[in-house]
Amino acid sequence: MKLTVWTYEGPPHVGAMRVATAMKGLHYVLHAPQGDTYADLLFTMIERRDHRPPVTYTTFQARDLGSDTATLFKDACRDAVERFDPQAIIVGASCTAELIQDDPAGLAETMGLDIPVIPLELPSYQRKENFGADETFYQIVKHLARPQERTARVTCNILGPTALGFRARDDVEEITGLLSEMGIDVNVVAPLNATPADIARLPAAHFNVLLSPETGETAARWLERTYDQPFTKVVPIGVGATRDFIAEVAKITGLAGRPDESRLRLPWWSRSVDSTYLTGKRVFIFGDGTHVAAHARIARDEMGFEVVGLGCYNREMARPIRALAKEYGVEALITDDYLEVEAAIERLSPEMILGTQMERHIGKRLGIPCAVISAPVHVQDYPARYSPQVGFEGANVIFDTLIHPLVMGLEEHLLTMFRDDFEFHDAAGPSHHGGHSPLPAEDASGGSISGKMIEPVPDNVIWLSDAERELKKIPFFVRGKARRNTETFAVERGLHEISLDTLYEAKAHYAR
Repeated sequence: MKLTVWTYEGPPHVGAMRVATAMKGLHYVLHAPQGDTYADLLFTMIERRDHRPPVTYTTFQARDLGSDTATLFKDACRDAVERFDPQAIIVGASCTAELIQDDPAGLAETMGLDIPVIPLELPSYQRKENFGADETFYQIVKHLARPQERTARVTCNILGPTALGFRARDDVEEITGLLSEMGIDVNVVAPLNATPADIARLPAAHFNVLLSPETGETAARWLERTYDQPFTKVVPIGVGATRDFIAEVAKITGLAGRPDESRLRLPWWSRSVDSTYLTGKRVFIFGDGTHVAAHARIARDEMGFEVVGLGCYNREMARPIRALAKEYGVEALITDDYLEVEAAIERLSPEMILGTQMERHIGKRLGIPCAVISAPVHVQDYPARYSPQVGFEGANVIFDTLIHPLVMGLEEHLLTMFRDDFEFHDAAGPSHHGGHSPLPAEDASGGSISGKMIEPVPDNVIWLSDAERELKKIPFFVRGKARRNTETFAVERGLHEISLDTLYEAKAHYAR
């Protein structure tokens, strides 16, 4: 098992913990040695939850290995049931405890507890966190769902959102409102905030909305086979995907309700004058498969960016992401090694990264703006404000998410380009106070910049085509300044041709 400073996914028992923490009335008994109890911090510190995960650890130590660790596990199960009074428990082993082969599932089944006991078999050394969440939710649904009469009104279940999910809380609220506008009620949301009793009611719905394929698809497929409940295949992230989702739901239900698009701003904003300078920006996208696929479509079709690379870390999504990359004319990067991702970003030299917390740090090191669009994330991406990703309001939020790093990049660019301007250099006072430094005498003739006399640009200084193309990428309102600075730089060095390298060298010179 590879150890690393950073990891995109934890072991599968962390995925099980995400499901248990999301639910109510469910308890997780985890056979784990001292030291494997770190996962509590993920929820209380990073997600800022106001209660610790509903997990009881056996917490055996090295000296216990010579005795009966199975008895420790049974005692922990009895204590958890007595103390927390759950409606059901799930039992399993951490990756370290798996090595001693105590079989927590078998042990729990022999204890005669009077509540459902759901065993988890999670191969810690072959699979990872998202698989653990998906498999755990599937086992819970399989053990607890019961045949039900369909609800009188058309209803659906929303499947997949878990604790530590990316904007899961707000996505559920947004999609619930979207469905309500179509005349559809939500029967159960699971696992987020669901109880074991709620899981039993899942078959009462007419269909399922699969909000997170990474953590809910296996359960959705089982419900489709067992209870004849179709599930949606489109995740409504972005304008186009939201409209496709609405059409898909209408086809499943026969309902023709049209949600209100009046609050949708992304299409107009992305066509506005203030956004046109973003057209053609080269972006690299990496994260979980679902968010990568959604943001590739948003980047290309709704923002006018150029996707120069994409990939995902969860290998379960490798096939669809490879197919998508082929459609976009790029090579898919399927890896859980952040160093490979960093190398790909360095090689492609994008102007923006859409990624995870890992890519945020990579972008800082490489000087490339990054917008976080996928888990894993840190505390700043669990905002207190309402900030969904799905639906029409989610599209507005995504517009801001993608624009802000680029706007800040533009601000830095402007500061760089105007740093030596007679009106804006560091020694000049605020313009609205009239407190500018006195202009050098040479400026009266227009022949100096920041007090330094420059020669007129000779006719024999020409711009090569590659440099000219790069110059056109600079916003029009500072393009003239960039041209003059570069030509001044070339004249001072006796250059007769301005190449792409000359342009970059001039930019670096004036930045200093």
